[in-house]
Amino acid sequence: MKQIAARIAWSVGLILAVIVMCFSLVHLAPGDAALVIAGESGAGDPELIEEIREDLGLDDSYLIQLSRYVGDVASGDLGTSYRFNESVTSLIGDRIWPTILLVMTALVFAIVIGVLVGVFTARRPESPVSHGVTVFSLVGYSMPVFWTGYLLIIAFASNVRWFPVAGMRDVRFEGNRFEEWLDIAHHLVLPALTLGLIYLAQYSRLSRASMLEVLQSDYVRTARAKGLAERKVVYKHALRNAVIPVITIAGLQFGALLSGALLVETVFNWPGLGRLAADSVFQRDAPVLLGVLICSAALVVVINILTDVVYRMIDPRIRVGGST
Repeated sequence: MKQIAARIAWSVGLILAVIVMCFSLVHLAPGDAALVIAGESGAGDPELIEEIREDLGLDDSYLIQLSRYVGDVASGDLGTSYRFNESVTSLIGDRIWPTILLVMTALVFAIVIGVLVGVFTARRPESPVSHGVTVFSLVGYSMPVFWTGYLLIIAFASNVRWFPVAGMRDVRFEGNRFEEWLDIAHHLVLPALTLGLIYLAQYSRLSRASMLEVLQSDYVRTARAKGLAERKVVYKHALRNAVIPVITIAGLQFGALLSGALLVETVFNWPGLGRLAADSVFQRDAPVLLGVLICSAALVVVINILTDVVYRMIDPRIRVGGST
């Protein structure tokens, strides 16, 4: 518990550093939010622009703006969108759950299927299936995520019409809550598959290599010598240790998974944080962009803390080491 508490304290400092860095980058970026707002209202009056800058606090010094923003974030206020004139917190609240649903579905799919494929091929390392998985892994890892998305759209949405082309819900949908979730799941298949395939390729190779190493260890040979069934040896004794490297990489790659979600959400018109961030960049909506970056950083930190917790659940040696 002490290590988890220390990790949480360290994570708070990390998020603060992210806030300062992101605010500084947005502050240094070219462009003036007051000019954008005045241009959208159809006015270019210098007095109006100066009034907008004063209302938004843009005429204050960098340190004053930074300290004010950090204080607002600490109180839970991420500001107001220049574009929508709406609370950034509410905008992110509407978009974060679609992103979490997409990312976690892709991650669970990649880990579960990748580990099962890796275990199967590790038990038969010279079989044609094992070699086929190797080729699939190389191809899947090398394919850009947006290109994979377009291929899946052409194959399963345009040609055979099994899945929707884009969106999260059918605009014509009418039904109860259960039918609504089925509709969302139907729309989720292609985006989650697109995002998960590249990581499935990595995790299958990683779990295969880890399982091959674990199956040669002394405790596995001892378990076999005791007459335990091979399935019990593999899935009860070997798999627990073999899956640790996969969990490690999955936790470290969560940030990359969020970045890939931006492209997937753009390809499939998925209403998540990625689309919101892309729109805020084009519209120079700095409060929304900062809010999305801070929220994404917080998600990555939370996932890394949960990864540590899962370590302690899987590997008793970590629990013993942490308690001494």
